[in-house]
Amino acid sequence: MPEFFNVLPPEEALALLLDRIPERPAAGVSVVETTGALGRVVAAEIRATESLPMFPRSTMDGYSVRAADTYGASDGLPAWFALVGEVPMGRGPDISLDVGETAVAYTGGMLAGNADAVVMMEHTQAVDAHTIEVMRPVAPGENVAQPGEDVRVEETVLPAGHVIRPQDIGGLLALGIEHIKVAERPRVGILSMGDEVVAPSITPGPGEVRDVNTYTVAGQVTAAGGTAAPLGLVGDDYERQLDAARRGLAESDMLVLSAGSSVSARDRTVDIVAELGEPGPLVHGLALRPGKPAIVGLCDGKPVIGLPGNPVSAMVVSSLLVRPTVYRLMGCADPPPLNERAALLAQDVPSAPGREDYVPVRLIESSNGTAIAHPVWGKSGFIFTLVRANGLVRVPADAGGIYAGEQVQVREL
Repeated sequence: MPEFFNVLPPEEALALLLDRIPERPAAGVSVVETTGALGRVVAAEIRATESLPMFPRSTMDGYSVRAADTYGASDGLPAWFALVGEVPMGRGPDISLDVGETAVAYTGGMLAGNADAVVMMEHTQAVDAHTIEVMRPVAPGENVAQPGEDVRVEETVLPAGHVIRPQDIGGLLALGIEHIKVAERPRVGILSMGDEVVAPSITPGPGEVRDVNTYTVAGQVTAAGGTAAPLGLVGDDYERQLDAARRGLAESDMLVLSAGSSVSARDRTVDIVAELGEPGPLVHGLALRPGKPAIVGLCDGKPVIGLPGNPVSAMVVSSLLVRPTVYRLMGCADPPPLNERAALLAQDVPSAPGREDYVPVRLIESSNGTAIAHPVWGKSGFIFTLVRANGLVRVPADAGGIYAGEQVQVREL
């Protein structure tokens, strides 16, 4: 009978795996349109093709001036300027200022020739159609965005391994970069095992349950940017399981095995991982609840994760191990953090020192706007424990629990 042979905290188990995975994208590189690159991982450093702004731009509505002409201006002794025209938006200036002259400037537009500052509209007053008073002095460059102040040509704007966000798309398009190199989405094979597991379309017989883990894990893989590849169901026949796992690993960049990582005689996932390639299992057992019976392996350069069969355990372990591994396979060493928010715990949460606990909670806003985290109690085999929850609270391994009323960080589901 296999035993837990090196139980580790989840972070250490993950580091043991990721340290052995090359930082380059495992599945290769492709070129995609920038407009459709949301959530993709940058495969090669992207540099600015030009400077932004490309010309001095007014940062507000006002008047282009030569700053020196405003020195000494005040409410009691305003400076008078001859209004000689305007610089329309989207056009270059056809006006150059002389001493004591000004032109209308618009937010984002160019300044008149010879101007080096902009006076805010609020600090001026019209005398007549051709003359204004300026009641505040401005310094050279005031209210003006200078060329290259936002980004300079050849400056690195996005490093390799960066996950594209909406603002990144806007920045790239502002530079005219319409195509970028991104990591291919890694293919993650998902194999569920066990005589008791049947397809969702089948009405379970006595002792049978519908397959849940394939689809929850597939959703997590997709959310992380990977391509989920369900490999079907295999009963408790070791040779059939091993054959399906070999085929799945050969066709994938990563393999996830579900429902065969406990220490019972009928669950031989650790033996399967040992036969898939070198070095095989790295960790068998996590200092974690739910999810202690998990396997972390590397087989001929491809990561293999063995998940517990219970749906809650599988989702927690997948979040901690599968998600960051998918990102690493795309060359991303620092995945986007999961959303967290502070809340007050509604009930005591007991825990045993020496392991991390992840407790499902439901966040409810109190009348004063404070978020209250209500634990959702249920066994790790109950998927609706997570359906009813919208977050997880982590109890650190060195804590003996958390008391009601304490502030906690809730990882939103």
